[in-house]
Amino acid sequence: MEAHEYPNGEITILWKPKLCIHSGVCVRTLSKVYNPKARPWIKVGNATTQELIDQVAKCPSGALSIKKDVPTRE
Repeated sequence: MEAHEYPNGEITILWKPKLCIHSGVCVRTLSKVYNPKARPWIKVGNATTQELIDQVAKCPSGALSIKKDVPTRE
């Protein structure tokens, strides 16, 4: 299933549109991050990593999930 990725350097939010039931929990919980009228509609830089993790855990459909980013070594 296709997922759109929104990284912030620590985590990546994965959004699977086919699973999304448009309950609006994301927008009501973190409106500074989720704006369905904007492109991109998820702006991960507008919240802390912990705020994003806590919000994604409330997604009723599982359309939003978290992937931890692996730091690169130089």
